[in-house]
Amino acid sequence: MARVKTGIVRRRRHKKILKLARGFYSGRRKHFRKAKEQLERSLVYAYRDRRAKKRDFRRLWITRINAACRLNDISYSRFMNGLKKGEIELDRKILADMAMNDPQAFSAVVKQAKAAL
Repeated sequence: MARVKTGIVRRRRHKKILKLARGFYSGRRKHFRKAKEQLERSLVYAYRDRRAKKRDFRRLWITRINAACRLNDISYSRFMNGLKKGEIELDRKILADMAMNDPQAFSAVVKQAKAAL
């Protein structure tokens, strides 16, 4: 069998990995093997955290809505129940934004939710 030299193929593969490893610390950006190991781990973290980000934001929105509900003398669970019974279709992201930036509008929504209970 003929010998196959991998000069250009290997160089391109290494350059691709090292380009993605820019910004890594020390040898993890300079040495191919360390860069490849760190890059694989980094991509796993990125994949995992794209999903975790959605959970984290939902938790934040619920915390903000709960704090605003407590100021309006209602618990979060009763408020959400009132929204469902009153057929008010606002998601948590919008409700949290209203609670932070427009307390009067949020109070009006709370009144409608209380009336629906």
